[in-house]
Amino acid sequence: MKQKHLLSLGEYSRAEIEEIFELARKVKARPADYRDALKGKSLGMIFQKPSTRTRVSFEVGMFQLGGLALFSGLESIQIGRGETVADTRQGPLALRGRHHGARVRAPGRGGPGAPRRRCRSSTASSDLLHPCQALADSSRCCERRGRLDGAKLAYVGDGNNVCHALMLGAVKLGVAMSVASPNGYQPNPLILKSAVRDAQKEGTPPPVVTADPMEAVKGADVVSHGRVDVDGPGVGDARPACSAFQGFMVTPAMMAAAAHGRRLHALPAGAPGGTRWRRRWWTARSRSSSTRRRTACTSRRRC
Repeated sequence: MKQKHLLSLGEYSRAEIEEIFELARKVKARPADYRDALKGKSLGMIFQKPSTRTRVSFEVGMFQLGGLALFSGLESIQIGRGETVADTRQGPLALRGRHHGARVRAPGRGGPGAPRRRCRSSTASSDLLHPCQALADSSRCCERRGRLDGAKLAYVGDGNNVCHALMLGAVKLGVAMSVASPNGYQPNPLILKSAVRDAQKEGTPPPVVTADPMEAVKGADVVSHGRVDVDGPGVGDARPACSAFQGFMVTPAMMAAAAHGRRLHALPAGAPGGTRWRRRWWTARSRSSSTRRRTACTSRRRC
């Protein structure tokens, strides 16, 4: 595959996404064969908000591939004093042989613009898109189902960055995706428009947005439940958000309406459903996520 930035799955073809899945399968099956795949390479990570799973999975992934991950928080670099991400990227993070990844919290198509250098840039997560998580989820579903073509994915909850990334990936992979979100929390209309346009080009089902969770999950092969992001400026911001999502929690009745009862969650640590569900699904999903992030680095190891 041609070396590319990973800013949005909308920029990837179906063949390229499936190539990443295949490489991930090989890395997962024979990790020892890839323990030096990124030897001598470094990953510069700019984190503009706290993270647990994203940071740990990238750091561990780079270590397992023989590389080095460099964490940079706002309090430890000049961005906290007004320097732009672009300036930081073109300076200390643009050294030869370094892969640059960024987890940013900013509006836009997916984070910092792609650098005009040999160094490749990845959006680990932004307010708008979460392509690495979408790759992990889609690959995990492919492992469990065998193939994604013709599958239905239902997403219930906030139309956030994970929802956006899943939509852009679904239309490339032939997955029919339905989204149920309350009014005021539905997906970004520009992202939805882009996904519909890609579906028309690919000849795949366009994503459907509704305010009825039961309608969205009916006949679904996989149900993904997005968390409610309440880490706004003040604690009081959580209350209106929580009240708006009454009725948008995945229940046994919703899962009964789904075809096969497969369930995913962006953050099961705070999810309803009990310890048993979290242990069974989160363990499998987190391992898949770590493998996919290692693969995201490996597939661009010549940067």
